Amino acid sequence: MTDEPIDAIDIAERHPGLAPNVRGALWMLASALAFSVMTTLVKYLGNDYPAALQTFYRQAAGFVILLPIILIRGRAVYATTRPWILFFRSSAGTVGLILSFYAFQKMPLADANALSFTRTLWLVPLAAFVVREKIGPLRIAAALVGFAGVLLMVRPGSSGGFPIGLPALAMLASSFLFALTVTGMKVMTRDHSPTVLLVWAATLGLIFAIPGAALTWRWPHPADLGLLCLMGALGTATQACYIKGMQIGDAAAMAPIDYVRLVFTAGAGFLLFHEVPGPWTLAGAGVVVVSTLFITWREMQLARR
Repeated sequence: MTDEPIDAIDIAERHPGLAPNVRGALWMLASALAFSVMTTLVKYLGNDYPAALQTFYRQAAGFVILLPIILIRGRAVYATTRPWILFFRSSAGTVGLILSFYAFQKMPLADANALSFTRTLWLVPLAAFVVREKIGPLRIAAALVGFAGVLLMVRPGSSGGFPIGLPALAMLASSFLFALTVTGMKVMTRDHSPTVLLVWAATLGLIFAIPGAALTWRWPHPADLGLLCLMGALGTATQACYIKGMQIGDAAAMAPIDYVRLVFTAGAGFLLFHEVPGPWTLAGAGVVVVSTLFITWREMQLARR
C-alpha cells in the first residue's frame, strides 16, 4: 500500500492517452462537484441538525473510510515525534469545520463559498510568522488586494452587500483556522507521510467532535441518517480527489480548476434555495479569486527556482 490517503481508481488506467494535466483536471472537477454536493446537504439538513452535529458525522465518516488502513498498519500509522502539533492541527480543523458548516447553513451558498477562498490569503502572513518563509512584496500586495475583495463582498455599513454578521465572521474565522492546519501540515510533511497525518486528523477530529455533538444531539430519521453519512463520505471524497488531482497534474494548472465550485454552488443555491448572488458579491469574489490565483502561481514559480 502506498502513502496515498485514498487509493481511488486512476482514470489513466482507462484512458492512458490523456495528458497528466487533463487527468488531474478531471480529479479536480470531481473534487469540486463532491464539495458542492456536500455543502448543499449541509444547508439542506441545517434546519434540523446543528453544525456541531453535522461535523461529528463528517468526522465519523472520514474515520470509517480510513479504518482499514488503521487496522492493517496498526500502531505504525500513528508513529510521530511531534504529537502536540497534530493535536493543535486537529483541534483547529474541527473548530474550523463547525464554523464552516454554520456559515453554509446560514448564508447563501455562493457567498459562503466565496469567503472560504480567503484561506489562501491567510497563508501569506502565516507562512511569514510561523514557517519563517521569506515573503516578497508581490505576494503581500496580492494578499492585501484579496482582503480588499472581501471588504467589497461584505461592504460593511452598506446595504448593497451581504450582512457582515456572525455567519460571515464564522467563515472568515474558519478560513483562518484551515490556513493554520495547512501551515502545520507544511511543517509536519518534512518528516511525516500523508497517511500518518490523515489518520491522526481523522482520529482526533472524531474525538474532538464528540462534545459538540453531545450538546446538540438528536436521533436522526433513517432518511436523514443516510444523507448525513453521505455528506461525511463526500467530505472525504473531496479531499481525496483534490490530493489526487494535485498529484497527477501540475499544481499551478490545477489550482484554478478548484474555483469551479463557485459556479457549482451558485447553481445549487439558485435551483434549490432560490438564492441569487448580488453584483458586489460577484465582484468581490472575482477579486479574491484573482489574488489567490496569483499567490498560487507565485509560490509555484518560487518552488521551481
